[in-house]
Amino acid sequence: MAQMFGFSVEATDGSARKGVIRTPRGEIRTPAFMPVGTAATVKAMLPGSVRETGADILLGNTYHLMLRPTAERIARLGGLHRFMNWERPILTDSGGFQVMSLASLRKLTEEGVRFSSHIDGSKHMLSPERSMEIQKLLGSDIVMCFDECPALPATEAEVARSMALSMRWAQRSRDAFGDRPGHALFGIMQGGVTRDLREESAKALTEIGFDGYAVGGLAVGEGQEAMFGVLDYAPGFLPQDKPRYLMGVGKPDDIVGAVERGIDMMDCVLPSRSGRTGQAWTRRGQVNIKNARHQDDPRPLDEDCTCPACRGYSRAYLHHVFKAQEMISGMLLTWHNLHYYQELMQGLRDAIGSGQLAAFVANFHAQRQAGDIEPI
Repeated sequence: MAQMFGFSVEATDGSARKGVIRTPRGEIRTPAFMPVGTAATVKAMLPGSVRETGADILLGNTYHLMLRPTAERIARLGGLHRFMNWERPILTDSGGFQVMSLASLRKLTEEGVRFSSHIDGSKHMLSPERSMEIQKLLGSDIVMCFDECPALPATEAEVARSMALSMRWAQRSRDAFGDRPGHALFGIMQGGVTRDLREESAKALTEIGFDGYAVGGLAVGEGQEAMFGVLDYAPGFLPQDKPRYLMGVGKPDDIVGAVERGIDMMDCVLPSRSGRTGQAWTRRGQVNIKNARHQDDPRPLDEDCTCPACRGYSRAYLHHVFKAQEMISGMLLTWHNLHYYQELMQGLRDAIGSGQLAAFVANFHAQRQAGDIEPI
């Protein structure tokens, strides 16, 4: 294999880091936003179009792919990269969150989670060992260890029990992953919003040893203030020379705040889901294209944006095709949203590299407060 997995920090500005993750399938510029391709596709987008937005890596979902079309079938067909026509890096989550949030008839034990599929009711078992097996069959470049995502709200005792179980599962994930040159395994910190539990979790993961570390258990309803409160200290518990991944985030201001606090990687379904429901994210805030005020508006969504939706189409047209339920509506709005997210990440990288992050963040917030934000 031409190159092993590695990470280097190229510049810092306060706690924020600009760097690069190197994999055999290409480099990932950080801070990085990963579009979500849940079922081997970023909805409403071709892989080449996703790449054109500036994305270096996609996220795939273990739970959904194990149920349909199955990891074994994908492996027989040449692996997930070939299957979905994306030759750059792919990160797969472990399936733990979806088992807790989507599956029915769950039974949690030390072994893992037995559950019934939300698709057809079929019965399955997901354990650290099975999660590692599935992600290996998929051919993931970055594999996530299997963890439990406790339902919130939860007591501190419940969060502590869950965190301890996740740390035992992290060791089993590490053992099952084995030695796979060119592929990386990330551990997942848990502990809710309790500093001592977060520190205990980070210590356990560091002793096991991973190629990168995720901050899990956030963006699950605790609110931005509480999330930022955890991010003010949690990244500092993790090794400085490894990438830090905040799972399931998020809105543009969440991303900016997370990067300020030392996060290197993020993912979220929001830009594609918003695109399919008529919501556009712009540097001046969120636009609801469903609103009647757009039906005669000849302006683009964002006059400073260079995406295909803004270069070639008016708000009036986007309003029309959404109301007419034409497929092109979701395609154009998703393309715009993903373009905006990647443009934001490039802006953050440039600002960190030039030592101008504070000015960039101040301008980011000023534009959003001044512009065409609409109630949703």
